Amino acid sequence: SLQDQFDNLEKHTQWGIDVLEKYIKFVKERTEIELSYAKQLRNLSKKYQPKKNSKEEEEYRYTSTRAFLATLNEMNDYAGQHEVISENMTSLITAELTRYVQELKQERKSHFHDGRKAQQHIETCWKQLEASKRRFERDCKEADRAQQYFEKMDADINVTKADVEKARQQAQLRHQMAEDSKAEYSSTLQKFNSEQHEHYYTHIPNIFQKIQEMEERRIVRIGESMKTFAEVDRQVIPIIGKCLDEITKAAESVDHKNDSQMVIEAFKSGFEPPGDVDFEDFTQPMKRTVSESSLSNSRGDGKSEPKFGSKSKGKLWPFIKKNKLMSLLTSPHQPPPPPPASASPSAVPNGPQSPKQQKEPLSHRFNEFMTSKPKIHCFRSLKRGGAGPEDFSNLPPEQRRKKLQQKVDELNRDIQKEMDSRDALTKMKDVYIKNPQMGDAASVDHRLAELGQNIEKLRLEVQKFEGWLAEVEGRLSARTEQPRRQSGVYEAQNPSGVNSCAQDRESPDGSYTEEQSQETEMKVPATDFDDEFDDEEPLPTIGTCKALYTFEGQNEGTISVAEGEMLYVIEEDKGDGWTRIRRNEDEEGYVPTSYVEVYLDKNAKGA
Repeated sequence: SLQDQFDNLEKHTQWGIDVLEKYIKFVKERTEIELSYAKQLRNLSKKYQPKKNSKEEEEYRYTSTRAFLATLNEMNDYAGQHEVISENMTSLITAELTRYVQELKQERKSHFHDGRKAQQHIETCWKQLEASKRRFERDCKEADRAQQYFEKMDADINVTKADVEKARQQAQLRHQMAEDSKAEYSSTLQKFNSEQHEHYYTHIPNIFQKIQEMEERRIVRIGESMKTFAEVDRQVIPIIGKCLDEITKAAESVDHKNDSQMVIEAFKSGFEPPGDVDFEDFTQPMKRTVSESSLSNSRGDGKSEPKFGSKSKGKLWPFIKKNKLMSLLTSPHQPPPPPPASASPSAVPNGPQSPKQQKEPLSHRFNEFMTSKPKIHCFRSLKRGGAGPEDFSNLPPEQRRKKLQQKVDELNRDIQKEMDSRDALTKMKDVYIKNPQMGDAASVDHRLAELGQNIEKLRLEVQKFEGWLAEVEGRLSARTEQPRRQSGVYEAQNPSGVNSCAQDRESPDGSYTEEQSQETEMKVPATDFDDEFDDEEPLPTIGTCKALYTFEGQNEGTISVAEGEMLYVIEEDKGDGWTRIRRNEDEEGYVPTSYVEVYLDKNAKGA
């Protein structure tokens, strides 16, 4: 029936709307995924971005890390394109289809309302026709009964004429009513047939046509939305391609040679490599000698220049831990020279002279190197709590020069900032003087005085660091002009008996420590040696001493003394066989503990 068709169409059109709403939900979830993906990409890019004013920021000077930084930036732009996809899909698909669904529901409701109205109208017309037909049928039956009654009355001789006339008139009335009902029924029937024809051939087809057009528009609209769905993605492909091209370009810009050269420049120490190890002939009964490049790092006759571990020589192997290397090469195997041979052990007040021992074989030294453990940093660590010196003397010369230059530049920038602030306050004060109503000129005087003091302090700092910088630059230039000096012969005595604490301090024979820089081969006075420990104030005296023998202090950090001379003690023997003494304000240094008789001040010793 027609009603069944309307029900089917209503179900189908509702299903079409459900499909449209399902597609809208699908696109909406896709936009949420795009936004989430873009957010995760941005967070990923931000996570690996170098932190400001950190060590990571310095690492991005290499081409490989700059390429990685470019990749992070391009990934940020890549994430932006996914945000564009989400925005376009939301505006061009989700929002448009949502609005269209509302319009579609209203249109569908209107069409089915018109269909129900037309159906109700034809049903009303049918009911009117049925009523007219029943009335005509009833009137016809009544007319037949009235006619039969009249004929019966007219044939009966016992009925009066009046009754016969009355029956005849009643029969005529009923017949007329039947005729009127017939005419009405005929008119209603014609009207119904016209309405029914109009209903089935005009109204209902028009409604069905409108519903069909509505459904077709829905199908076309969802197809266009799917096409837009693809176009939105396609529009960002060129920009995403550019991002990928930039990543490729950044990758192609990686220059391994340049990065390697930058590493070389960053860690270049300025030291010279050690020379060859001399052959030690154990077949000869004579004392073995060691050249300047010997790994024994000893000296002959107490006068030769120190080799390894001294400020004048370079680091040995870049991949060996310094504390292990120094335990092999430096002060634990280098005691101070013994007193003159004529002296008996009983004449040495500060401890017995170490007995002579044959030098350990090189293989034994390397075995000790492989099994040694880091020692405590006894000298600097005790004095400064392990912090690096202000003049960067713990760095190699080239690195120290760079650090000092950076410090000078930083201080100059701070001075410029303070001067700019002072100039601004000076102008403000001039404005206050000319226009007192704007402010009190005296209110800025205190701040101006503070800025002046700050500038003066910074300038003094700059002078201090510039002095160190000039010293380093002078030594670096000088060491390129001077030939390497040869060291003498030294027979090591009791190398294993020396306190291990001496490993991490620079002893008077020039041993390189883990915190001390190796600088130039030029002979420097004792005051320069003291500067290596960054001592801004002279050490207090803790007692006096008397020289038992004459000592020719020809090495760095040592001082010459004459037999019987009285001097001040400023540092006790730390277990390495050396005592630090002072002759006057300008002369101080180390002498062998066995060469002097020490008289410590009780108060100083107790403190």
